[in-house]
Amino acid sequence: MENKIMLNENIYWIGKVDDRDVPFHRLTLTKGTTYNSYLLMTEKPTVIDTVDISFGREFVENLKGLIDLEKIQYIVINHTEPDHSGALGSLASKAKNAVIVCTEPAVHELKEMYKLHNREFLAVKDGDILDIGGKTLKFIETPYLHTEETMITYAIEDKTLFPCDIFSTHIANYEYFNDMAKEDITEDFKVYYQLIMHPHRRYVQDMINKIKDLDIKVIAPSHGFILRDNVKKFIDIYDNMSKNTNKDKKAVVLYSSMTSNTKKIALLIEENLKKDNIDSKAIDANKTDKEEVLQAVKEADAVFIGSSTKYGDMIGKLEDVLKELKDMNLEGKIAAAFGSYGWSGEAIEVIQDYLNQSNMKVLNTSEIIKSTGMSDIYFPMRIRFSAKGDTLKEIERSSKFVSDLLN
Repeated sequence: MENKIMLNENIYWIGKVDDRDVPFHRLTLTKGTTYNSYLLMTEKPTVIDTVDISFGREFVENLKGLIDLEKIQYIVINHTEPDHSGALGSLASKAKNAVIVCTEPAVHELKEMYKLHNREFLAVKDGDILDIGGKTLKFIETPYLHTEETMITYAIEDKTLFPCDIFSTHIANYEYFNDMAKEDITEDFKVYYQLIMHPHRRYVQDMINKIKDLDIKVIAPSHGFILRDNVKKFIDIYDNMSKNTNKDKKAVVLYSSMTSNTKKIALLIEENLKKDNIDSKAIDANKTDKEEVLQAVKEADAVFIGSSTKYGDMIGKLEDVLKELKDMNLEGKIAAAFGSYGWSGEAIEVIQDYLNQSNMKVLNTSEIIKSTGMSDIYFPMRIRFSAKGDTLKEIERSSKFVSDLLN
């Protein structure tokens, strides 16, 4: 563990440089990485994020040389993933008086991950302020960057943003600051964005809007270089790379409905896609000529196919269309199955089987989790009975996920 490095008055980097080939999200970081943690030596000493769980004991031992751990009043966790919160269990056991600060969704996760059920938590929301004695922290929720519970922390007096994974780079370095780097870090910065943040670019734009009025002089992320030179350049990179560029994209939403429940889902998908400027059209397979349907599939960039389930099977003329797909060249198109059901919903899985026989990119929950870590996007989309309440949000999230893929 390295010595503390000063960022601003009484703000120190207390992280870990990991210069190995680091396994990360099924990749190998050949340039290594850093786990950046920060100590604010105020009247109420505060730690912002920790380090990877592999270095938890080393982190705590190093911190002991800098401060009496029982004097730490707050531990801010911006993101629960173990490469940031990993040392929390070790630190909390020594910093017995510290209140753990995080978003509401993070409270349960941290309690379960580190057996902190008896610790005091402070759940913060967008715009909440915390006085830590000489400095003031402002918290901004940034859900899905890159998981639901994430937030960023802004030190108002120091004009310093602590955004955890956002604005990071995966580079092991002992220069710490971008203006001290031996070479231009821009390309590594963009690569990190593409790998980690671009699948969530819709929420990048939300974040950009939330921080646009902040006076930011330093960005202190949780990986790689601390940005203190030309900060606006790096914010602009995120802004430009995450903007919606859907142009001339088309989607077809083909359905066969028994009681209008599946039709409702189809119309909601169509509506959500149109909001993202995608030319989408819902088509009733039972009221449209098969050749017309197949032509719409050929012209589309994304193909949704759904059916109600009756006696364990699809209904209507939909299967006539599905049988044709395997013999068509549909490479490059995105495909997704959906439907409503009352019992087991076999029709939705049969549609998925047909789609898998085509050469389209067929969405499934397993692949989405492995590629993005997003565990709340479900494909095939299975809606029991009528879409309402939370299922409306599920349809919206899944539809917008597809529109993001088209970007």
